[in-house]
Amino acid sequence: MGATTKDELLNEAAREYKALHETLQGLNETQMTQVWLGTWAVRDIVAHIAGWHQQMSPALERLARGERPVPEGVSYDDVDGWNERFAAARRTTPVADVLLELDRTHEAFLRAAAAVPPERFQVGKTAWKIVDGNSAHHYREHREQIRDWRTAQGI
Repeated sequence: MGATTKDELLNEAAREYKALHETLQGLNETQMTQVWLGTWAVRDIVAHIAGWHQQMSPALERLARGERPVPEGVSYDDVDGWNERFAAARRTTPVADVLLELDRTHEAFLRAAAAVPPERFQVGKTAWKIVDGNSAHHYREHREQIRDWRTAQGI
């Protein structure tokens, strides 16, 4: 029997997370806080990824209990608004602390995802979308942006 979609997703999340980390290697505080992606620096990219981990870990925990992932009255439709809120919350946080938070929230997110039953992970279903959108897909998108920026800057 081959790997399940859940296993594939979690393995891909781990691989892409490692690749994202490698893209961050060697950047100093000045480079991490230099604005280049609209109004964002690498620190802001990292902070908003961690922010989504923090919001979506409880959503996965609720799914694992058979509940709706998002509580009544909460909406994530305004993605840009949430992104900015997550980035703004860490604008004065030292880079090392933001990177530690990324690691901590990534681990918690994968733990929460691992607790969701495998049958909930069909492609396009809620659990699959939450995990893919907030891990492998998200890491890859921003890794590529950071890699291209570093290439253009020669760093």
